Amino acid sequence: MMRWIGRLAILLVALAAMAGGGAWWVYQRVQQPFRGAAGAETFIDIPAGSGPVSIGTRLVDAGIVQEAWIFRVALLLSGRARELKAGEYRFDAPMTAGAVIDKLARGDVYKRMLTFREGLTIAEMAHVFEERGFGAAAEFSQAAQNAALVHDLDPAARDLEGYLFPETYTLPRNTPASEVVAQMVAGFKTAFDVGLRAAATADGLTVRQAVTLASLVEKETASGDERPVVAAVYRNRMKIKMGMQADPTVIYALQRAGQYDGNLTREDLRFDSPYNTYRYAGLPPGPIAAAGRASLEAAVKPAAVDYLYFVSRNDGTHVFATTLAEHNRNVQTWQVEYFRKLRQRNR
Repeated sequence: MMRWIGRLAILLVALAAMAGGGAWWVYQRVQQPFRGAAGAETFIDIPAGSGPVSIGTRLVDAGIVQEAWIFRVALLLSGRARELKAGEYRFDAPMTAGAVIDKLARGDVYKRMLTFREGLTIAEMAHVFEERGFGAAAEFSQAAQNAALVHDLDPAARDLEGYLFPETYTLPRNTPASEVVAQMVAGFKTAFDVGLRAAATADGLTVRQAVTLASLVEKETASGDERPVVAAVYRNRMKIKMGMQADPTVIYALQRAGQYDGNLTREDLRFDSPYNTYRYAGLPPGPIAAAGRASLEAAVKPAAVDYLYFVSRNDGTHVFATTLAEHNRNVQTWQVEYFRKLRQRNR
């Protein structure tokens, strides 16, 4: 009897040792970093509503986790099965299954940069949105019709032209157009802050007028020093009820009508549109592009100058004038003679 008990004890010790060895082997496999993908980086998309089994399969298929059972064990040990979040994830180095789970539980999704430069229209922004792989241009254009987002500032707005702030946004790839647009409107409200709104009101400008004026400034010059001066020219013209006569407004009108081919002619200046400031006095009905912070500030804080005219030097800057006679001389110098000499050099 004692001999049988001794043998049983030896067997139990052996089984325990085997179990302990198996547990150690499992532990080592779970804790071993792994990366089976061949490329420098691997992207994996976890759709919304995916369960742990589906997620594990995707990770194994992508070479992020070595085997499904390893993922299941690590998930059980983590206790975070209900925390895994949908989205696009980027992997570029070996990771343990536990580290992969932590990444998904944190929602550490890969984000892409989406840059909208100053001076773009909604249509041009929609093209950028599609070109960068965020979705169809039509989706962005449709989302940009949600004028309700700015009705607290501009009850007359029919779309978000001028109210989508131009900057670089860091977003998950699958961010819907409506969310991108909402963030851009929030960016505008931050840029055109209480101080600038108060300055506009003090000068008798509505938000819509101020933003429209800023869009003209944005389209007319890229020079930071010139923005307040260009704004002053338009503000001075407004005071004496003189036409804005801004080429960018004609271009915008032609673009809206699908008739702009990249060249602006004298005949185009007669195009009948409320946005054509050669035909209709005052500011156009609304913004013609997205203005940056500097142009928004210039619109409500123009330079203290009495200029009424300006003409391009053809290098991104302008020559300003107070009288028409002075302006005509500048036009002769910087447009007529400049291009005549240019043509002669190119013969």
